[in-house]
Amino acid sequence: MILHPWSHATSAGFTLRGWHSEPSGKPLLHFLHGNGFCGLTYEPMLKRLADEFDLWLCDVQGHGDSDHGGRFHGWNRSAELAVEAFESGRGRFGEVPRFAAGHSFGGVLSCLILAKWPQLFQRAVLLDPVLFTPAMIGVMSFAEVLGVRRKNGMAARAAARRSRWNDRLAAYSALHGRGIYKGWTDAALWAFVEHAMVEVEGGIELKCRPSREAEIFSSCPKRLWPSLGKIVTPSLILYGQRTYPFVARSVARLTAQNAHVSAHQVAGGHCFMQEFPEDSARRVADFLLQRS
Repeated sequence: MILHPWSHATSAGFTLRGWHSEPSGKPLLHFLHGNGFCGLTYEPMLKRLADEFDLWLCDVQGHGDSDHGGRFHGWNRSAELAVEAFESGRGRFGEVPRFAAGHSFGGVLSCLILAKWPQLFQRAVLLDPVLFTPAMIGVMSFAEVLGVRRKNGMAARAAARRSRWNDRLAAYSALHGRGIYKGWTDAALWAFVEHAMVEVEGGIELKCRPSREAEIFSSCPKRLWPSLGKIVTPSLILYGQRTYPFVARSVARLTAQNAHVSAHQVAGGHCFMQEFPEDSARRVADFLLQRS
């Protein structure tokens, strides 16, 4: 899989960066990563998808090689800026079929994009999107009105995350089989260590600061559920058997409310595509190319 870097100076005043494959005439897949990760974290799955798709990977504000950009500009603005960057670069691929995929935080951003730009993508696959329930959103929104950031469980864990190690081998050893990384293939964990970390004086550290990861999980999208109701792009949600309980509840609610969205539970946890990259790639490609 040969990828080329791209960068886009956004209207928000910071630069987004990412990777794209060499245009080949294949369908184009726009992919957005999860919170705390970056596009190339998913290299094992993406390598398989690259056989059938050209790829556009966007690292969101404060992730991967994109600028930290100061304050987090929010979920909705992040979705807008991802589209802004995509529009600036997708012309090189010509008029090919366009599809969307995203994991976790990136899955929710993809939902917001589908709602606001219904003609941009023909089909979409959302990988364990962290669709906060209306009750969760209500609590976070109330806290925001009061001018405080309420750390939920995910945000608290992110804020406490270790961010620096002596070298990549030490990072790999420390993360292997633990927490969110439990069950990941060796190749998937190495992809995270190689691409989501950067060399600094005295060792390596996470490209995404734990404070940014916590900031994102302490906030929520604006008008999420009204937006979800507007999705008309045929979309499939794949979610793990061991994912967060609220994800399963929200998926059931969404598929009951919107006939354009279907769902299927798969083996694994919230990062099932890092546990089973080959199976995940097959499921994504089969739905997007209408083989299932």
